[in-house]
Amino acid sequence: MVRFRSLIAAVAIATLAANSVAGARDAAPLVGVGSQYDTTHVYVAPDDVDKFAASFAATFGGQSTKQVVVTVTPTPSSTTSQLIQTPVGTVSLFGFKTPIPYPFGAERTGYLVADMDAAIEAARAAGADVIVEPFPDPIGRDAVIQWPGGVNMQLYWHTTKPNYAAFQTVPENRVYVSPERADAFVRSFVRFSRGKIVSDNGRAPGVEIGRADGTYRRIRIESVFGKMTVLVTDGHLPYPYGHEMTGYEVPNLAETLGKAKAAGATVLVDAFNSDHRDIALVQFPGGYVAELHAASK
Repeated sequence: MVRFRSLIAAVAIATLAANSVAGARDAAPLVGVGSQYDTTHVYVAPDDVDKFAASFAATFGGQSTKQVVVTVTPTPSSTTSQLIQTPVGTVSLFGFKTPIPYPFGAERTGYLVADMDAAIEAARAAGADVIVEPFPDPIGRDAVIQWPGGVNMQLYWHTTKPNYAAFQTVPENRVYVSPERADAFVRSFVRFSRGKIVSDNGRAPGVEIGRADGTYRRIRIESVFGKMTVLVTDGHLPYPYGHEMTGYEVPNLAETLGKAKAAGATVLVDAFNSDHRDIALVQFPGGYVAELHAASK
């Protein structure tokens, strides 16, 4: 009996230890800083840089930082660089004067992290590939990671901590993935971001991806990095769906569309209603496509 009790105690201790190790392994550190430090990366031809910056700021009510010419890649290159900061989202705008080194141009967003080394470790632990190892830039360090499903993102860290005002409304990172990789992507990103799944609708209205006769799966996630909408599709998407990387929430959609058109943008998808939202897609000078939405009245 004594031996049996000792065996039970030993098993219990071993199980507790194993669970503790697993818990420590699964608990990712909080490496994000805040959604106001997350930017959409927009690449346009050098001749379109000023036109895009003026149009984007006029549409959403914002301003640009001073334009500089820098190297933002680990290998030789040259680009103009500036931030277009608005109350509903920020853009990192690049106008490369040289060919763009691979894999730059395919990363969707830049996420500020508090500690680059810790963020890289957390990303790897969550299932991401580091496709560009950390490298120095003029004001800090950068890296590019890839999530299951082929979703590329940049992580960045500043030597001098930035201080930006919070957004009036938090933009949505719009990610298109296949049914085969959707769960793996969500699981990995949620673990890395320490976020939460707000909703998972397996029969979202197909009109949201240009297919009014069907349905698709839509997953919404929120974390310290902001909002994300994961659109799970078979890839049979009419233009321009899948080209938009970010959705911007505005107070009044009709008013914002009017400002966009006056500022040189083109409305690609006229306003429609779904999921308690009025939604439209626009294209800014230089080719950047964005989703705009406002809460339905």
